[in-house]
Amino acid sequence: MTSETLKAFNTHIQPQSSHWRDGKFRNRRSMHKNGLWKTLQVLWRFAFAKPAGTVPAKPIPVQAISSEQLLSAPDRSLFRLGHSTMLLKLRGEFWLTDPVFSERASPLQWIGPKRFHQPPISIAELPPIKGVVLSHDHYDHLDYDAILQLAGKVQHFLAPLGVGDTLIKWGVPAQKVQQLDWWQSTRVDGLQLVATPARHFSGRSLADGNRTLWASWVILDDDLRLFFSGDSGYFEGFKEIGNRYGPFDLTMIETGAYGHDWPDVHMQPEQTLQAHLDLDGKHLLPVHNGTFDLALHVWQDPFERIVALAEQQGVALSTPQMGELLSLAAPQTGRPWWREQSL
Repeated sequence: MTSETLKAFNTHIQPQSSHWRDGKFRNRRSMHKNGLWKTLQVLWRFAFAKPAGTVPAKPIPVQAISSEQLLSAPDRSLFRLGHSTMLLKLRGEFWLTDPVFSERASPLQWIGPKRFHQPPISIAELPPIKGVVLSHDHYDHLDYDAILQLAGKVQHFLAPLGVGDTLIKWGVPAQKVQQLDWWQSTRVDGLQLVATPARHFSGRSLADGNRTLWASWVILDDDLRLFFSGDSGYFEGFKEIGNRYGPFDLTMIETGAYGHDWPDVHMQPEQTLQAHLDLDGKHLLPVHNGTFDLALHVWQDPFERIVALAEQQGVALSTPQMGELLSLAAPQTGRPWWREQSL
């Protein structure tokens, strides 16, 4: 599908998707449901019985980034800004994934999960952005204030079906927005970007559940192949994506905010590693961790578990500090910076 066709595909698109049934988007297989009593138990644990250590005891180390540093950085660089927000430099242009810069991942900035650290760079200091790639509409991935601040300096917003309508409603010019269904692709100045399946859900209130689609993304720059998971439970789709577009030079896959009470929407670290193997990835960058308290596990747990698993299976793992430059051509391992909290 061409960019022009996708731009014309912006409104009233959901019923044309095979994933849209009975007024909602659906996963390929039905999701695990806890029921009312189990849901209330989980909410009670979040509110009144959180274990110690879900929030860092000391500030997280962050490498500040300047605009000059970004402009002089080599092509095919990545800077992790926090949670699932990555800044990529490809073909001399900058791309952002799921940009969240607000203090809290919440509809209200006085309550809700608060950042462990400030972003390594502010939106005002960012150079012009070629494109923003969005995976879904949850508050820790779609930040209203960030979108408003970015709208003037971003040329393209790429989003799953329905999420683009949200951006347009917020005031992003419609001509900047492209919306894709699973397996649809577009090209932007030589890059190919493909919206690929994920196993998750959507909604920003109690009244709009699954009215917009969720997706992972494949980014192809000639011989460089990148995968960004967004949020997903483990499913057979990773193998299919790997078969179609792998091998990947770098996979950016969620490992964090997991729990046995919600097995279908976030992966345990063992599943993150398996997804990387399914995708035929060379280097794994675990994301969706280190910025917000969104689960009941100790905040360092995602890092410690995925490091141990990668060592056991001989998987090349990259764990850069927030703000640290990572070469996409030859990703460095990174040091275990999260352990500094216990020193």
